[in-house]
Amino acid sequence: MKPGVLVISHGSREEEWVKLVDDAVAVAAAASPQFAGIPVYSSFLEIVEGRLIQDGVNALEAQGVTELFVLPLFLSSGSTHVDEIGQAFGLPPVADLEGDLGTFQVDRAHIHVGAPIDDDEEIAGLLYENIRPLSVEAGRETVMLVAHGSKEPVFHERWQLGLDRLAERLRVLGGFAHAATAMLLPDQAGERLKELQHQRPDEAVIVVPLFLSKGYFTNTVIPRRLSGLEYRYNGQAMLPHPAVARWLERRIGSWLEQLRPSADERHS
Repeated sequence: MKPGVLVISHGSREEEWVKLVDDAVAVAAAASPQFAGIPVYSSFLEIVEGRLIQDGVNALEAQGVTELFVLPLFLSSGSTHVDEIGQAFGLPPVADLEGDLGTFQVDRAHIHVGAPIDDDEEIAGLLYENIRPLSVEAGRETVMLVAHGSKEPVFHERWQLGLDRLAERLRVLGGFAHAATAMLLPDQAGERLKELQHQRPDEAVIVVPLFLSKGYFTNTVIPRRLSGLEYRYNGQAMLPHPAVARWLERRIGSWLEQLRPSADERHS
């Protein structure tokens, strides 16, 4: 048995975006003695040529990997990308939405597909650290978590569930008066902020972007959707905060612990 890990994130044309992801994966891969000798490959759903998912599978199998942990570095189980990645590795779809990745070629490795971030407690702590400089009097402030989202019914529900839980974690952690969420798809952010200001006029709103790295959505889309409205915002994304590497480390470590009994059973 030889385990290996394939981390999958979306990908970007911005070299800094890719570097931030690669750095987090490298830190996680080197974080624990139990990872010694286990190859960890950082791959991308699209755009980054030569580093796509099939490239990662090929590279890991070429190193003799027989147990392959596929870890989606995505924010929500509501991401259609997470579902289409699962389909391409042989998992059934979660809804009537067929992915367009086809089927990945895996010659001999057993595939284990992990879960994305969703409402992880440590990620809530990361978000709080990002916005803490914006908070003046938490008891008179609302935090509004803004994420990409989805219009597709099943995926929308999954996004909403994870966002609600993560926003509540953030509210409790910072002692804020209220927590709310909004998706960019469908376009909810502007109307949601207007509702908050109408319903809770005495509370300042801190807008919290839920994105892996800074880019078009944090720099352009969110400010454009909220144009003309009053809110506090610094556009801080999750990377390069070390909590992302720690999340990767925990997920990989947990999988290795689960893998050992399974391997023992197969060889008993």
